[in-house]
Parts: sequence; structure tokens; C-alpha cells
Amino acid sequence: MALISIEDLDGLDDDITDSSEPMDEEEQDRMHTHWQAVGRTHQVSVPRDEGPIEEMTRRNQTSEREQVPSVTISRHEKLGEVLYEERLYPPGKWARVSKADMLYEQSISNAFMKLMRFICKENSTGRYLGMSVPVVNEIKMADDGTNFMKDVLTAYYLPAEFQARPPEPTDPDIRIVHRDAIRVIARVFYGTTTEETISRQISILWELLGSSEDVLRDRYMVAVYENPGVPQRRNEIWFVRRGP
Repeated sequence: MALISIEDLDGLDDDITDSSEPMDEEEQDRMHTHWQAVGRTHQVSVPRDEGPIEEMTRRNQTSEREQVPSVTISRHEKLGEVLYEERLYPPGKWARVSKADMLYEQSISNAFMKLMRFICKENSTGRYLGMSVPVVNEIKMADDGTNFMKDVLTAYYLPAEFQARPPEPTDPDIRIVHRDAIRVIARVFYGTTTEETISRQISILWELLGSSEDVLRDRYMVAVYENPGVPQRRNEIWFVRRGP
């Protein structure tokens, strides 16, 4: 059953008590109602007995999110507004899941639920691994260059503590992979991430860039930083350079 996507973790900060204590029944009801509402925005269902939801909701209140390391190469502005910037992300270990549901939103929701379980103790260390941002969704384009392929790859960067010795997932659908350095052109956008909004952002960035032979056209990435309950949450569309 598909669930929510990246970081539906902030919305209960004012309602749920100290993360070191188990939730009482009223808090669990409030938490589940919140996640059901978020799930509806992704056209997915949230079962009641999901321990990782409670774990990450509580952890989110006291644990900082680690930023995926990167180096900014250049920034392009117009009238003080950043249009896009170019970054280099160094090699590193990622946990990734591939899903191919009917809708993009369902694929990333289903994939992130698996990653959430991995982060919340369903790994060889038996402990909470910590959250890193952004979580990155990779989209491949069909041969026509306009439609998305159904397969969406969702990837979570392993925090620095686990880069040298990554924990093994208990879920066979999750793979720990080494990703080479990647150079991206990133543009911030705000709001929901659906096939429609992502396609619009791809078009906008191509208009800004013009013709560019060293940028891939068969795949793009969507970096997600904030809680989907935030109406104008921060995301980025990433174009990938052919070489770092």
C-alpha cells in the first residue's frame, strides 16, 4: 500500500509532546489524522499501525537534518533574483528504491515509506539513522521527450556517520549504492511536486538555459527539502551535466 513521500515530519511539531516519551492515544490519533490528510494530497492511503511514522514524527522534533554535501560552482541572477545555480555533489553512498505506480506522487510516496522504515531501525544496526536532505527523485523521460517513464528512483543520502560502513537494509527492494560525483544545474521552485508542475519547471529551466549539449535530456531530478504539508514548500529541479 502506498504512503506519503519525503518528510511529512514537521506538521505536528506544535501538537506532539517530547520525543523521548511514547505517544499517548490522543497524540497517536492526532498524528494519524494529520498523515491521512497529507496522504490524500498524494492520492495514497496511510494504515494506522505504521511504527515508522510515529518514530520519525517524534525524532523530527529534536533531530537536525543533515544537508547532502555540495559545492556551489556558479550562481546566475537577474535583478537580484537567483535564476539557477550550478553545484557539484561529491561521491557518496545512497539508499535507493525504484517504484512504478500509476502516478508520480504515488511512486515517491511508496518509495519513501520503504526508506522511512530503513531509517527507523529496519537496518543491520537496529538504530535510527537520522534524516538527510534533500531526498532526490530521479525521473526518466520517454522517447518523445515530454512524457515521464513510470519508473521513479527515490534516493536518500546516508548521513556522514554511515558513509564508510553503510548499514544493510532488511528490505530487499532497498539498495545501497555508491554514486559518483554529479554536477547539476539547480533551480528552486515552491509548491507541490506532480508530473504537471515538474514538467512546467523543466520547461522554465530550459528556456533560461537555451541550447546546451552537455546537459542530459533523458532524465531529470527533483530535490525535496520540506514537509508536503507546507503549501509553498521548497523543491528544486535538477538538470544533470554529462560529466563532473
